Amino acid sequence: MPDAYPLASADPASLGFAATPLQHLDRLIRQHIEEARYPGAQIALARRGKLALFRSYGEAKTEGRNLSATDDTLFLLFSQTKMLTSCAVWTLIEEGKLSFMDRVADHLPEFAKRGKGEITLHQVMTHQGGFPSGDVTQATWTDHTRMRAEVCDFSLDWTPGTRLQYHPRAAHLTQAMVIEAVTGQDYRDVIREKVLAPLGLAKDIFVGVPPSEQERCADTYAPEPRDNSAEFKAAGMPSGGGYATARGMVAFYQMLLGRGRLGNVRVLSPRLVSYVTRSHTGERGDDAMGGTPMHRGLGPHVRGDSDRIRGLGTIGAPETFGHGGAGTSYSWADPTSGVSFTYITNFMSPDPWHTARLDRVANLVHAAID
Repeated sequence: MPDAYPLASADPASLGFAATPLQHLDRLIRQHIEEARYPGAQIALARRGKLALFRSYGEAKTEGRNLSATDDTLFLLFSQTKMLTSCAVWTLIEEGKLSFMDRVADHLPEFAKRGKGEITLHQVMTHQGGFPSGDVTQATWTDHTRMRAEVCDFSLDWTPGTRLQYHPRAAHLTQAMVIEAVTGQDYRDVIREKVLAPLGLAKDIFVGVPPSEQERCADTYAPEPRDNSAEFKAAGMPSGGGYATARGMVAFYQMLLGRGRLGNVRVLSPRLVSYVTRSHTGERGDDAMGGTPMHRGLGPHVRGDSDRIRGLGTIGAPETFGHGGAGTSYSWADPTSGVSFTYITNFMSPDPWHTARLDRVANLVHAAID
């Protein structure tokens, strides 16, 4: 398993990036910090398996003692974590241990209670499962037997398959329990062993931060009070508890642009990557997103041709795919150019400012691509 970071650095111009839009991007982020929009941030930009840009800004911590953000600082991913959890599922598909069309109850028999017996993994992964309000208690952070019981006890909010509505926590809690059921391992270990460690990203991305690495974690501001606790960092909740550097996430997306391969390491097949990164929900509106079509893949969502799509950039190619983190961040990949980009901050900014700034940031990167 490689330990070194997998992307060699290269000058942005040599990778086909125009300088002026990237200068505007740098100024925009510095302006945000000067305006106290957020304490700290990181950005990373990559193309064709090389790292074009990686910068850290501002403060990782501002309470008690100020601590500057460095290139080793880990930021809370919030829902960007979902891509890592789903990627572990993808690896199990390729091992023949799962199928997207399996019923969840095939692997978690007790999940069938409360009318959930026919829900498929595909429905869960495309947010059509019918239980968007499902969540677990804090007691499950250290007790996955209890987590499984609470997940299996989720109640339906509507008939599975009849609506499309983002499941903020429930969908990926369910995926995590399926991972544990078919492997007999903690889902956090599966993510590390099947995805992060083979790619050389086990020091840049964590789903469950060990105590020895927690000093690297930036504090997140305007969160739930627990979000900065040692217990939360260690829990690695599958829907929103991962921590990473921007360079880690941008390399993960380079693997997807490499059709499952990063350098000499192959973790997925080209066919699977193509399948999971295309839209499976078409122009159906997402009830949790004001009816905006989110073009859900089996992990990411896809830019498509809609006028309103948050995070991927108004001028982005329709094939662009990625995922954001609540009020803080976004990572995306553009298969037409081979470019991946991550922008991550440590303050949960409200809408409409949050959506507007994501669009401006993404558009500056798209504008830099020659």
